[in-house]
Amino acid sequence: MKSKSIDEFYKEISEESKIESSALLPSGIQKEIGHFNVFDIKELWGNLKKIPVMTYDRRAYYKISLIRGKNKVEYADREIDIESYALLFATPKIPYHYVPQDSLQSGHFCVFTSEFLTKDKSGIDLDKLPIFQTDGYPVFQLTEEEVIAIDLIFKKIHQEINSDYVYKYDLIRNYVAELIHIGQKLQPVTALYSKHNSAARVSSLFLELLERQFPIESTRQRLELKSAKDFAFRLSIHVNHLNKVLKENTGKTTTELITERLIHEAKVLLKETDWNISEIAYSLGFEELAHFSNFFKKQTALTPLSFRV
Repeated sequence: MKSKSIDEFYKEISEESKIESSALLPSGIQKEIGHFNVFDIKELWGNLKKIPVMTYDRRAYYKISLIRGKNKVEYADREIDIESYALLFATPKIPYHYVPQDSLQSGHFCVFTSEFLTKDKSGIDLDKLPIFQTDGYPVFQLTEEEVIAIDLIFKKIHQEINSDYVYKYDLIRNYVAELIHIGQKLQPVTALYSKHNSAARVSSLFLELLERQFPIESTRQRLELKSAKDFAFRLSIHVNHLNKVLKENTGKTTTELITERLIHEAKVLLKETDWNISEIAYSLGFEELAHFSNFFKKQTALTPLSFRV
């Protein structure tokens, strides 16, 4: 399972907003400067009766959002309630789930790749900024005065991206850097962190990631998340914490749950397809046929070939 790319981002919001992808793309952007775009939330989703829920994914781009409205931001091990205004920073390192709580949503957000804001172009090293570290949950509560100031920066970005100014992207980088520095000066809304149901959420997200890999429908399709370590990395939590939570909520370890699902899929593929066993082994993430055969026999007391007959 790969991080959601910029192309997938445009496809998703085009489907949700009913706006053609070509109409969402900025004009004149050069590939060598990376990708950047900015959106007005009301213009994008204002005609919808219900604002779309952002799925829990790891994304291959950065995102800064000025949020007006009641919302909930869910990470693997905690959630943050937004009652009115917030500034949210999203990084490819931390997957999250964004859930609007009402239809009165407005504000702005911009998306950009690391190539757009490299240190030599902006003077900013994204990987070293505290606001984009994996141990942070950068959602910041705002006052009305702060909202007005940040809204003005986003309006300047909107104005500039539609201009014919030759150096507009250099100017936009300065505006993005200003947003980042504003965020780093703000205090996180730690009082709004909710941990009482974090174990249930971790379990739910794990099962969602596990099930999302199935069914295997082609010999070209291959499992990417195969171990407890893989899932813990994708959820941005420690593998020991994941094991503890799953054991408490399901009575089974991470490995046991993964094994059960792999065996179920292996049985389906052996009985319902004409793929050879090597193809099945490969699609299920096994590098060697012998490894798959040993794994299957250990769990079922049968070899894959015996089961298929």
